[in-house]
Amino acid sequence: MDESKNDQTTVEQGQTPDGQSPEVAELQAEIDKWKAMSRKNEERFKSASHELDGFRQSQMTDTEKAIEAARVEARNAALSEVGTKLVDAELRAASSAAGVNLPGAEFLNLGSFLDGSGNPDSARIEAFVSSLPKPGSGASYAQNIGLGRQGSPAAGQLTREDLSRMSPREINEARAAGKCDALLRGEI
Repeated sequence: MDESKNDQTTVEQGQTPDGQSPEVAELQAEIDKWKAMSRKNEERFKSASHELDGFRQSQMTDTEKAIEAARVEARNAALSEVGTKLVDAELRAASSAAGVNLPGAEFLNLGSFLDGSGNPDSARIEAFVSSLPKPGSGASYAQNIGLGRQGSPAAGQLTREDLSRMSPREINEARAAGKCDALLRGEI
């Protein structure tokens, strides 16, 4: 009962139950009507075009049919040849934009990135490029894997001669910074 009361108050205030004004509701209904009519006309056009193509095919002689088949075959061959070059270019552009490295062209089937009409399929290209691994910024192998000390043990270490020219305060700072470790271990 409260719902009907709410509906009456919204209508009295000049709004429909869904919160729209009557003018907006009328315009929306008109838009929906024209969309439906447009879709219906599109379907009629497609069926008429299909019917016309069928009629033309039935009226062709055998020679005309052979010529048309040759045209279609030549067009498809040309598109596939040019299409693979376009696919290669789009793959390179997409991979450079994504910051990934492409495998060699001899490892890729570029024809698989073509759609039915012989044009590059950008959705397949983007899906492939997004599946490629991003190059790592670090070393390609594990560092510090238990091989022992790497480099010279005295690298960055002070010698007894260096200490003889330093003040006690400088010596304490060098010791705190670890520059006297090799000397204290007896390696120098």
